[in-house]
Amino acid sequence: MQNRFVTAAVAAIVASAGAAQAQTINVYNWSDYIAPDTIERFTEETGIEVNYDVFDSNDTLEARMLAGSSGFDVVVPTADFLQRQIAAGVYQPLNKDLLPNLEHMDPQLMELAANFDPGNEHSVIYLWGTTGIGYNVDAVAERMGDDYEVNTWDIIFDPEVAAQFEDCGIAWLDAPTELLPPALNYLGLDPNSTDPDDFEAAGELLNGVRDTVRYFHSSQYISDLANGEICLAVGWSGDVLQAADRAAEADAGVEVGYSIPNEGAHLWFDMLAIPADAPNPEAAHEFINFLMEPEIAADIVNYVMFPNANASSTEFIDEEVLNDPTIYPTEEAKEGFWTLRPYDSRTDRVVTRLWTRVRTGQ
Repeated sequence: MQNRFVTAAVAAIVASAGAAQAQTINVYNWSDYIAPDTIERFTEETGIEVNYDVFDSNDTLEARMLAGSSGFDVVVPTADFLQRQIAAGVYQPLNKDLLPNLEHMDPQLMELAANFDPGNEHSVIYLWGTTGIGYNVDAVAERMGDDYEVNTWDIIFDPEVAAQFEDCGIAWLDAPTELLPPALNYLGLDPNSTDPDDFEAAGELLNGVRDTVRYFHSSQYISDLANGEICLAVGWSGDVLQAADRAAEADAGVEVGYSIPNEGAHLWFDMLAIPADAPNPEAAHEFINFLMEPEIAADIVNYVMFPNANASSTEFIDEEVLNDPTIYPTEEAKEGFWTLRPYDSRTDRVVTRLWTRVRTGQ
């Protein structure tokens, strides 16, 4: 009888441990990419604890995903990376019966995202945005004159113009897919080109202004722009706008602007997806569904300054955010946008070698 009690007690402990595990999910998201209270509100509403970790490049995320057994339940890849990761069997199809808040999503934006994930079978849009130019307003006026408009990639890719900012610092994203396509486009070439000759031309353009670049990093520029440590950054729209907010709050005399260049810019989608080997897929669905609640989605937009694809959240988004064309671009600006197609393995190798040469200045 005593053994039966012991056995029952052990079973209860094991069951309790299993239940505790079921009430925990592991989320891997971009840095500075969620409202401060989102996770807390999710736990309060559902009782599910969240282990939240961050990354700052798609390459970092992809390495974790392709290695397998990442332990994550929800991850946030950019759509072109998601596309090839789906082909590699990295993600499981979503159970849309567990996602009733899909009804709030903008059908046109979801259709665009379906170019990367047919039928939106594996993913939901989290946020989207553009890659453009962040700049210190006073530093630009001091070097280029009060009438100079930061509305062209000249300020990054023209050696004579970029050289004016070498002393105060230019930062580039540490992401070849964010620098090579605009370089190709600037040269009048297809930003989605995979022609080795086109890559060489883009590489020459980038190397021609390499000496003006202080560093390559995909998140440091946010604080550095806000603090006046750098003058220019090729960065993601919401990140630059966060820098502008931080600068305004600090009231230290730094004004940060963001520009979508006239030549065009990369329009991207960051997607919520569940790894094929996620430990707690049902809780992962619950988390994704929570993020699609209109007020939650709006709170995230109001904080991170990236637009969402949640049509029902519009009424909860601050007017100044909705009316800011650097966040929600004009129809005219959209005409110059491009989306990226994923590279095949051969092109990946070419791009990796080229980017290494650009980063090292060789």
